[in-house]
Amino acid sequence: MNHKVLVVEDEKGIRATLKIFLKNAGYEVIEAENGKEALEKLDETIHLAIVDIMMPVMDGITFVSLLRESYDFPVIFLTAKSEDLDKITGLNLGADDYVTKPFEPMELMARVKAQLRRYEQIIELKNGGQEDPSKLTVGDLSLDLYSHEVTVNGKTTRLTKKEFDILKLLMESPGRIYSASEIYELVWKEAAVNTETIMVHVRKLREKIEVNPRKPEYLKVVWGIGYKIEKM
Repeated sequence: MNHKVLVVEDEKGIRATLKIFLKNAGYEVIEAENGKEALEKLDETIHLAIVDIMMPVMDGITFVSLLRESYDFPVIFLTAKSEDLDKITGLNLGADDYVTKPFEPMELMARVKAQLRRYEQIIELKNGGQEDPSKLTVGDLSLDLYSHEVTVNGKTTRLTKKEFDILKLLMESPGRIYSASEIYELVWKEAAVNTETIMVHVRKLREKIEVNPRKPEYLKVVWGIGYKIEKM
């Protein structure tokens, strides 16, 4: 696989060094000077991000918190020795590793390789060994993780971001029941205070993926417990 790495670093010299080593290791590199610019370059083809914490316009902590709303690829923070508090904050945001400046490029390359290998293993496990790791399939319902397209009986249906994320969560574990609170916390990534929105999103999802929303084939309610995607 030709991996694409996003490098978010405001110091031009460090960016150039990272680009050289990453390209020599066979990776495609996307560069950004700050978090704001990086957000504009995010897409489903990126496999890993190397992010500096201290940057103008938008710092690394803010960028990663926004990134995690839509993407789960690994993030490696570049951090100065004095940024211990930022390290803790970054860990809470879901950063996967840290490299302290000044760093040895070969050490960073080893960590990049390790994180990419781990990420591929996680994707494979989530997909239950399916032939195409970019897709989740249950019966005639298919979800493409890269293009964010959902097809039912060969026809593409358009979902909102939250609808897609809810469906993705449920399709990753067919048969598993998720409570409304669990879905809210895993998709919205915050404490569930009011879960009525889950009921609304489920109703809209059924209208888009079910032949007969009143007699759903895929998205089932387990009364008093939660929701699941039926095993096929």
